[in-house]
Amino acid sequence: MTSTRATPAPAEPAERPGRSPAPRRRGRAERRPRILIAVTALFFALLYLPIGVVALYSFNAKKSLTVFGGFSLRWYRAFLHDDVLISSLGTSLKISLAAMAGSVLLGVALAIGLVRSRSRLGSLAGLIMLVPLITPEIVTGVASMLLFKGLGVTLSTGTVMLAEITFSVSYVTVILRSRVAALNPEVEEAAMDLGATRWQAVRLVTLPALLPAVLASAVLIFALVFDDFVLAYFTTGVDPQPLPVRIYSAIRFGVRPTVNAVGTLMLAGSVALIALALFIPRLFGRKGGLDILSGS
Repeated sequence: MTSTRATPAPAEPAERPGRSPAPRRRGRAERRPRILIAVTALFFALLYLPIGVVALYSFNAKKSLTVFGGFSLRWYRAFLHDDVLISSLGTSLKISLAAMAGSVLLGVALAIGLVRSRSRLGSLAGLIMLVPLITPEIVTGVASMLLFKGLGVTLSTGTVMLAEITFSVSYVTVILRSRVAALNPEVEEAAMDLGATRWQAVRLVTLPALLPAVLASAVLIFALVFDDFVLAYFTTGVDPQPLPVRIYSAIRFGVRPTVNAVGTLMLAGSVALIALALFIPRLFGRKGGLDILSGS
């Protein structure tokens, strides 16, 4: 009998050095769905195309909202010489600064208190702080107006400031609450063991650690309040009016090209402030602004 030996399988040729393996063909699951890309592009086009048109016609040399006659800074110069719009701009800046300062002070205190509170009341208060974030702003505006009217308070710049502070506190609290929870409470206890009081431990240990998040939330609140229309419309008086309300009052009698310039400046200012809020934490070597503003 002759014995049969199993013939070994031929060895695969070794890959030559310096050559990359042949690319695999992408399966259907790995291919990018073109329909979703098209829908996304269409969505962003419909969202930003009107804003782009406003910005383009703010540089229009003609007094027209439909025919572009060349680039010019005519309407920006007209805005700078309009005393009514400049007065409204100053009012909006005052309201934004007051809302930023008031909401940050209250939000820092509430965030620290809600995190350090171990009672059920603290958990309930934390849930209540989320209500303004999901409530339609028009409901808050009408409720604020009815409250001021019921108390006999005349609508003015002060009522707008109070309404904006009340509405903005929730944003600051939600942003800072997760940052406070991430802090190690043993650091404060160590500071108190070394002779610091509770307030000194908070001022010298906790607040410096929260400074990037506090600055980012402050800039964000300034940007949100500056171009807020709904709440300002229901709580403002006759004069002086915030800039968004003044623009709305002006376009009811016809849109002027100056409005395009004002809208472009407000858009550029808001984008710059939000970019600053996202960049501030990086100056301190902390997490990105998106992580802080999202609470992660």
